[in-house]
Amino acid sequence: MSMFRKPQPLAVLVLRDAPDLVAGLRRALEAATDAERPGLELAFALAEDSAARPDAELRGRWVRQRLAAAGYEGPTDSVAAVKVLRRAEPGLTLLQAATYAKEAQAAGA
Repeated sequence: MSMFRKPQPLAVLVLRDAPDLVAGLRRALEAATDAERPGLELAFALAEDSAARPDAELRGRWVRQRLAAAGYEGPTDSVAAVKVLRRAEPGLTLLQAATYAKEAQAAGA
């Protein structure tokens, strides 16, 4: 093992189809009847809110979901949380798990 290892990329990718959803809802709103409009306006606002969330917040939610599924209830940025996260997702390196745990805590876990 070399101390000059290349840094590992973050393993959790945030997939975003919210922009496509927002565009589809916008088109639907343009053609909506008066009866359809209130529901579509609410859906449009929710989709826009979701599309505006930063990737770190979404990864934080992913971490909290994994920890909850494993039965962990403590602080998300603790050593114990990192251990649980790595057991739940064996493909994560220690650095990745620690980074995600810190993001989850910063995002308001």
